[in-house]
Amino acid sequence: MIDSLDTLLEQVRACQICADQLPLGPRPVLRATPSARLLIVGQAPGTKVHASGIPWDDQSGKRLRQWMGIAPEVFYDERQVAIIPMGFCYPGKGKSGDLPPRPECAQHWHQQLLPLLPNIQLTLLVGKYAQDYFLGPTAKPTLTETVTHWTDYLPKYMPLPHPSPRNQFWLRRNPWFEQEAIPELQQLVAQALH
Repeated sequence: MIDSLDTLLEQVRACQICADQLPLGPRPVLRATPSARLLIVGQAPGTKVHASGIPWDDQSGKRLRQWMGIAPEVFYDERQVAIIPMGFCYPGKGKSGDLPPRPECAQHWHQQLLPLLPNIQLTLLVGKYAQDYFLGPTAKPTLTETVTHWTDYLPKYMPLPHPSPRNQFWLRRNPWFEQEAIPELQQLVAQALH
């Protein structure tokens, strides 16, 4: 077990485990410090994030920050907010959007990274891959069911749908999410960060 987060992050950023499976090559995108109080676990970077190397540097990130009620300077302050997705590199294009996150990242790195974040007060589980991994058998069969029962997972976890512009249909079909869950999310984020 590596006891220095900086050392481990260097190793993660140099990772080549699934290099031959990545259409754009490896470019692990994550950030964390031991002082972080909020953890965001998403899916995997898209092409824009792969190009910039900045997590959530796209329209999905803009919506996620709105949902959380925080400014970009707080969101990107790794002393407060850790960002460790299920897959660290862009996985490639599928039939209906990006491919799922590569499983190697969580299998190889998550169990080493998470214990080095002792101050996390709240973990946002963005999308079904993160929810299934972290919630295990307590996750519901569908993302909608898991997010509908978000209060069951508090105070440790807050399951969220993906904030992608592609999810407009889901948000329209589930107006309760922005009416009920988002105000609570903003309160929880504020509490975790103060």
